[in-house]
Amino acid sequence: MKLEEGDRGESDLLAKAKGGNFSAFEKIVKHYQRRVYGVALRIVRRHDVADDVAQEAFIRAHQALDSFDLARPFGPWICRIAANLAVNHVRSPHAREEALPEGHSETPARGNDPLGGVLEREARQVLDRAVAGLPLEQRAVFVLRTVEDFSYREIAEALGISPGTVMSRLFRARERLCDALSPYLGAALRRSGRERR
Repeated sequence: MKLEEGDRGESDLLAKAKGGNFSAFEKIVKHYQRRVYGVALRIVRRHDVADDVAQEAFIRAHQALDSFDLARPFGPWICRIAANLAVNHVRSPHAREEALPEGHSETPARGNDPLGGVLEREARQVLDRAVAGLPLEQRAVFVLRTVEDFSYREIAEALGISPGTVMSRLFRARERLCDALSPYLGAALRRSGRERR
C-alpha cells in the first residue's frame, strides 16, 4: 500500500498518529507490515512466530511514538524493533526453531519458462536453507545488512553490539554461506574466490 498524496507523506501520518489519530497509524502499519514481517521471518524462521513478532513490533512502536523523531524515517526504526524482538524470541529458553515447510517461498513461474521458474525456486530454497543454517547472531546481522540494507551503525544500534562485531559477524556469515553454497555454485564461486585473493 502506498501512502496517499493527501496525507503529505509519512511524517504527516506519523504526526497525526502521535496526536492520537489511530487510522493514521493504521495506514503506516499497512505500508510497513510486509517488510516488518519479512525481517522477523528471516530471523525466527517460523510464520506464526513472525506474525507475533511483527504485531508486537507495531504495538511497541505505537507505545513509543511520542519519543519518535519525525525527522527520521519510520522504516528503519520499526525494522530495528522487529529485529530485536525476533532475536530475543530465538534466544529465549522457550523458543524452539523449527524449519519452514518445504516450498514456503515458492512463487508461480512467470511467463513461458517453466524450467526457469523451477530453477529459480530451487535456488531460493537452497539460499533459504543456507541462511537458516547460520547461527542466530550471524543470521540477524546478515538479514539486516543484505535484505534491509541497514548500515553497520544501524545494525549495531539495533542489536546492541559494536560496529566491529557487526563486521566480524557479517564476514563469518558470508564465509559460511559461501561454503554452504559452493556445491551449488561450483566453479563460478571458486573462480570469484581466487579473483578476490
